[in-house]
Amino acid sequence: MSRHIFEQLDTAEQALRENLHRNDLDPTAREHIERAVSRVREPSIATNDLGKARSVRRLVGELEKVERIVEKVRHRQQPGVTIKPIRV
Repeated sequence: MSRHIFEQLDTAEQALRENLHRNDLDPTAREHIERAVSRVREPSIATNDLGKARSVRRLVGELEKVERIVEKVRHRQQPGVTIKPIRV
């Protein structure tokens, strides 16, 4: 992959991560941004560490598994307790 594409992926990841620090971010938007970070990060890994990147199917499966676990924890939490989203 060309250096230009890698730089664009890095810029996109940085911009997404900066938005995760916003306090006024809607929880749904935060979840989408967290997922986007992982999707932008994976091509960078595939480019720099050949053979270490997960397949798209595996990445999606792992993300869905994490989302199910987070939902289970949210349903079990006590009133007044807030669980922060997982940052990827």
